[in-house]
Amino acid sequence: MVNPRRRVLREFFTGASLLGRGLKVWATAPRLMLLGMIPALIVGTVFFAGFVVLALNLETLAELTTPFAARWDEPWRTSIRVVAGLSFLAVAILLIVFTFTTVTLIVGDPIYERIWRHVEGRFGEVPDENARGFWRTLGIGIVAGLRILVPTAFIGLLLFPVGFIPVVGPVLVPVLAALFGGWYVALELTGRVFDSRGVSPRDRRRALGTRRPATVGFGAATYLAFLIPLGAVIMMPAAVAGATLLGRRALEEPHVPPTLKAPAAPTRIEP
Repeated sequence: MVNPRRRVLREFFTGASLLGRGLKVWATAPRLMLLGMIPALIVGTVFFAGFVVLALNLETLAELTTPFAARWDEPWRTSIRVVAGLSFLAVAILLIVFTFTTVTLIVGDPIYERIWRHVEGRFGEVPDENARGFWRTLGIGIVAGLRILVPTAFIGLLLFPVGFIPVVGPVLVPVLAALFGGWYVALELTGRVFDSRGVSPRDRRRALGTRRPATVGFGAATYLAFLIPLGAVIMMPAAVAGATLLGRRALEEPHVPPTLKAPAAPTRIEP
């Protein structure tokens, strides 16, 4: 009998490996994947500028969130404000990664649809999807994003005070942010897989919930990859491809593309 904890870890890393399998799509559709970097680059530039502004004002924000420490002696006042700044930064990154994913998917919808179709097509017939105009796609994307953004923001608010727990708090907050953020990022990225099959958002959560360790593993790997400089730009098309495999896996559909066998070498005929 397999140890339950070991099974969860195995599922987690299996989910994380789907991002790597998404990277392999570069080998089969390099131009399409390169095209998928463009929306991520445009949106990422705007978000990076906002992140720089946030970083420059982090000290002020830390002071505003810890007014009770104004009369404390040093080094306690500085220490609590450093912790507050780190907690605020971790929560802000959680919201930035999710909103970046949502906005990029909306901006680059036609491109990411082609990546999704490319991955689905390797398994056979691509699921039918009703044609949607730009404005309808925009509306659906905004509504879906807000539906997931609200609980993400709520979790961020809950994580902020965790950072004040002595010793473990500053480490615990970014770890929890990656795990919770990974779940919601995976929910957002798998939207097209489920929408194309007429699966409701509630049933999407239920299906991914049956593969929760794999879903969190994929989402956390994507979340961390997006934190690497230019990682979000390079990995966004791979994340869309990997999310397609994750969605198929959650729906218990084939998710390992058939391998094309190399043709056998011709038999040499002796004279």
